[in-house]
Amino acid sequence: MVKNIFTIDDSLPVPKYRQIINSIYNSLESGILVQGDKIPSINSICKEFGLSRDTVLMAFSELKSKGVISSISGKGYYVEQTKTFFDQKVFLLFDELNVFKEDLFTSFCNTLDTNIDVDIYFHHFNYKVFKDLIVDNNGKYTSYIIMPATFENSHEVISILPQDKVYILDRLKPDLANYPVIYQDFEADVFEKMIEGKDLLSKYQKLIMVFPGGKEPIERTFGFEKFCQEFNLPFEIIKSVKNRKICKGEAYFVVSDRNLVRIINLAKKNGFNIGSDIGVVSFNDTVLKEVVSNGITTISTDFIQMGEQLAVMIQNKDRSRFRNPSYLVQRNSL
Repeated sequence: MVKNIFTIDDSLPVPKYRQIINSIYNSLESGILVQGDKIPSINSICKEFGLSRDTVLMAFSELKSKGVISSISGKGYYVEQTKTFFDQKVFLLFDELNVFKEDLFTSFCNTLDTNIDVDIYFHHFNYKVFKDLIVDNNGKYTSYIIMPATFENSHEVISILPQDKVYILDRLKPDLANYPVIYQDFEADVFEKMIEGKDLLSKYQKLIMVFPGGKEPIERTFGFEKFCQEFNLPFEIIKSVKNRKICKGEAYFVVSDRNLVRIINLAKKNGFNIGSDIGVVSFNDTVLKEVVSNGITTISTDFIQMGEQLAVMIQNKDRSRFRNPSYLVQRNSL
């Protein structure tokens, strides 16, 4: 009976008392434990897993304080109530907050049932913060939505969470192939949208991608290079336009908004008309790009649809892998 309810893994960086709490939560959700059931004794748990009484008592004290279990003197511990665990509580870990993530989050929350709570966290591309947030919140939520960004060893941390509760967002990563995911196919999105805009691009003598690296998905450069090579177009990939002399007949694909502003300022400084003298394509559409320089053309995934699809997956416990659609939004800059 003890092993049916409790799972203790010495290899996990999760404190043993927290693993006991997580085991009770999981047993309640799966129906192994129901209201009124007696929980195995402290002595039996200690003996089975080689734990101290203090460790088990710490876990039971937290569960009692939350009203999950109760004790009867001389008889032991019992399940007091389970309702808390059937109202979903979602852990949402973003890489950073920006305008399009705000659109995604708003869309997600607006589509969810009203009885589902969402707590949002940010790791800011810091692996230690990423790891600590996941470890500290293991067992506290019914679903975990994680944006792993560019971390190469994300599975090492995510694997401590119950696999059936984890959803991956934004990136399709080989080490996370066993998890449901809503992802952008960055390489295919760029290649396909450039083909869609081929007639617009054909009037420029050279295509230049400004790719700073770091947190940005390198797959975008693969799609860009593939298109240019396939259609035999002169191209260049650079890190920044800072101190660069821009020329008429160039079209710039700009990953970061910082470099977008630099391109616009350089065009003004040189008296170039954006859209005819030089072309500009930005990534990740926002309302601001509708009006800047009479409209900036973008290649962008649909963040509102991503949020809606994510909410449906959480509510239906859907374990699918879904490629989010992207669009070429044509404006005056191209």
